[in-house]
Amino acid sequence: MWNLLKNDEQCVKLRDLLEESAAARPEAETVEQLSESWSPAERAHFADCVSCQEAAKDHFATREIFKGVPSNSRAERPWFATRVMAAIAARERELTEAASTWLAVPKFASRLAMASVALLLVASTWLYEKPTHSPTQHDSTLAAQQSIFEAPPAANQDDVLISMPENNP
Repeated sequence: MWNLLKNDEQCVKLRDLLEESAAARPEAETVEQLSESWSPAERAHFADCVSCQEAAKDHFATREIFKGVPSNSRAERPWFATRVMAAIAARERELTEAASTWLAVPKFASRLAMASVALLLVASTWLYEKPTHSPTQHDSTLAAQQSIFEAPPAANQDDVLISMPENNP
């Protein structure tokens, strides 16, 4: 394994460079193929440093072990908090959709009330200003007739006619 006790700055940089080169060229099978883009100083350090050579061997051994295993690095792995927040957001969306349906009712009701008021105002103005037609001959004869629902003219209640037998003594 990598020598973790050795913290040489140049070794750390070279190991990072090794990993970057391996990620850029996954088809490379040797260090020589990976080190083509390295500077001559980095190649010289790699040739002299046993720790860096062991790190390269470990890297290629690990790559060989996991050769047939598919990579899950691109798959998202939501943690607990992310899943909880996603569930909360989904529930809020459901409640918002249900509430938004009923929010449209008062808006529609207020518009309907305003339209009804306007229609009532126009209709009452039209009926109020509607011209009355002049009575014709036919209408005057109908008005002279009595309706069956009208009460007959009342007789004068003050006049009482009583026949009295005449008393002649």
